[in-house]
Amino acid sequence: MGSAFDPLVTPSNLTQDELKKRAAYKAVEYVKSGMVVGLGTGSTAKHAVARIAELLRQGKLQNIIGIPTSTTTHEQAVSLGIPLSDLDSHPVVDLSIDGADEVDPSLNLVKGRGGSLLREKMVEGASKKFVVIVDDSKLVPHLGGSGLAVPVEVVPFCCDFTRGKLEELFREAGCKAKLRVKEETVAVTDNGNYVVDLYLERDMGDLEAASEKILRLPGVVEHGMFLGIATTLIVAGKSGLLVQNRSGVKG
Repeated sequence: MGSAFDPLVTPSNLTQDELKKRAAYKAVEYVKSGMVVGLGTGSTAKHAVARIAELLRQGKLQNIIGIPTSTTTHEQAVSLGIPLSDLDSHPVVDLSIDGADEVDPSLNLVKGRGGSLLREKMVEGASKKFVVIVDDSKLVPHLGGSGLAVPVEVVPFCCDFTRGKLEELFREAGCKAKLRVKEETVAVTDNGNYVVDLYLERDMGDLEAASEKILRLPGVVEHGMFLGIATTLIVAGKSGLLVQNRSGVKG
């Protein structure tokens, strides 16, 4: 896996949000005029969306078409004047930029703690290049390794039944599956679905096998493991920016 440190030295007193902004701005350097660009969702991706809009206003980028991955990103992009479309009109995306909740050493990701995993996976899976931007707190030895949620989007019908089946699938990994609640009501995705969060005490093992098991369950729409999709990772840490390409992918 190729990697290189950016010569820019990041001051040690930068906040986590400032580190995210550094990673986002570096990722936007991959955006060229005339591209169809997938616009990610979340606290890191919002900086990339804002930077793209700034470069458009300055005339340094032209003829950009954005494909937003959530209603929140759609609203941000509209407010900033970025021209938007969708996958129906542009089924091939030149480049997507988005954050991640976890990144393992093989550039597999956990995404969707913000609830936008389905649209994110649709857009980023249709992308020629997918640049992931994170601060170094998101690096884990294995997916689920942070002890935080691996999300699964499920249909509302009999959601507790589906939750129980998901927990049973990964019992050996010490899984606890919880229906996501926000402000004392069930959290609803942009697609009108619910989210079951999987909390794992141990490595779930073969990720492709785990993915297949989850997707085979009736009631499951999609999960938040993004396997083999990311092409480039940009990590902002206290010592600078690390740019890493997945094996076999040119920078």
